[in-house]
Amino acid sequence: MSSVVKQGDWIILYHSDKHRYVVKVEEGKMFHTTYGSINLSSLIGLKYGDEVETNVGEKLTISRANFVDRLETIPKHTQVIYPKDAAYILIAAGIGPGSRVVEAGTGTGYMTAILAWYVKPSGRVYTYEIRKDFYEKALKNLEHLGVIQHVEAKNKDIRNGIDEEEVDAVILDMPDPWTVTEHAKNALTHGGTIAVFIPTIPQLEKTVVSLRKTGFKQIEPTEIQLRKYKPIPEELRPETLGVVHTGYVVLARKL
Repeated sequence: MSSVVKQGDWIILYHSDKHRYVVKVEEGKMFHTTYGSINLSSLIGLKYGDEVETNVGEKLTISRANFVDRLETIPKHTQVIYPKDAAYILIAAGIGPGSRVVEAGTGTGYMTAILAWYVKPSGRVYTYEIRKDFYEKALKNLEHLGVIQHVEAKNKDIRNGIDEEEVDAVILDMPDPWTVTEHAKNALTHGGTIAVFIPTIPQLEKTVVSLRKTGFKQIEPTEIQLRKYKPIPEELRPETLGVVHTGYVVLARKL
């Protein structure tokens, strides 16, 4: 990995924990911050860890951005699966390089992008989105994040069936996932996993009932809780404000 900033690199311009900016380096583009603007062309050739000055003399440190940083840059027109839930789904479903994964609905493409990042270079994500406006916005986001080559996006209603066969996992983030459990079972390889993300208890119950009726095994309803603490010596305690509930994850296997 190069220690020098190049055209097309994703970087962090760091001022403080509350003011950090994630941007893709593009020649000739001006980037505006709370602390002034920077011509991104001037960053090309600098080393990571170098400081740069804005047009008003404020200093920002250049660091590499990781993929989670990149995800912050896409507009979110729908609720997304939070990283804590996404990480659990990835590990529990055994998703990795080479995996073939079906997903619905695409929404902003947030979870789609995470899946694509982990199945590359040889895997594939097949994502279904019923709304054309969401589908088109998601395509732009996936292009922006640089993962679209690992995704086959479809403007289709997954309730009408899944085109793929022998997939490793099916991920559902939709209002009525119980309408898709039969299609999911037919699409999965033996040993494959279905993971459902849903926000409410009534939806959770309907999903569990449907999974049982469909013949899935090892059904595991779960809630992942994450509690952040204030990183201040002699004042170390839980943060006063935070996201308490995101949703429930139900996992089941075709066995």
